[in-house]
Amino acid sequence: MLIELLKTILYGIVEGITEWLPISSTGHLILLKELLPLKTSEEFWEMFQVVIQLGAIAAVLVLFFHKLNPFSPKKTPTKKRNTWLLWGNVIVAVLPSAVLGLLLDDWLDAHLYNYITVAITLILYGVVFLFLERNRQGKAPIHRTERITWQTALFIGLFQCLAMIPGTSRSGATILGAMVLGLSRSAAAEFSFFLAIPTMLGASLLKAAKYILSGVAMSGQETAILVVGCVVSFVVSMVAIRGLMQYVKKHSFAVFGIYRIVLGAVVLAYFLLTSRA
Repeated sequence: MLIELLKTILYGIVEGITEWLPISSTGHLILLKELLPLKTSEEFWEMFQVVIQLGAIAAVLVLFFHKLNPFSPKKTPTKKRNTWLLWGNVIVAVLPSAVLGLLLDDWLDAHLYNYITVAITLILYGVVFLFLERNRQGKAPIHRTERITWQTALFIGLFQCLAMIPGTSRSGATILGAMVLGLSRSAAAEFSFFLAIPTMLGASLLKAAKYILSGVAMSGQETAILVVGCVVSFVVSMVAIRGLMQYVKKHSFAVFGIYRIVLGAVVLAYFLLTSRA
């Protein structure tokens, strides 16, 4: 039991860091499962790797509570209206992935959740990040999330659909899309955080519902693993989000592109070598 909880802490740390950096949390969890699997049922694992994101969501709500709260007495009527418009844009942006997620969830689980897909998408989007940063010129016209239109939000939501392929990174896809559409790095990262709330909450509820309907009983150890994973991911996410927002004020995303390419190459090499052994 102790060993499993220690492994769970590691899973929570990985989730809390990689959920917000554009390097794919799902991809990292899949790879971690290959190297350090938890002793749980397969049904529980499929639910756990998604529901652990609830801790990360809670961190966003805590850190940005004032900005996301349209009822704050400290806000002027104009600021309250802007907050409602921000939430409206978030809902518009989440619609494409919500529809496709419901339609393709089982198919994606069955066909794309493997190390080959993860490695390829890590490398591919790493190259895209480097290309985008290298060719990015001038100051971005949209440097505040309040200036996002519903049309821009919808296109960001379409970019988020790419993240249904494991290894892509939900934050990576939305940040890339937002930057292509004219958002500054900090505005792109911030809107990606906000978009994560309904996206990850919906995905977590869907996986939890499927797990419950499957009729598989959750053991005491699995319950402890789920709780510990969510708590650790919350604490680590608090630090990771603050760190990323400070980082993007002065630096580009190029380092994450390099990381993705290197990690993707290492993953391919590792599994190709082990499969021949």
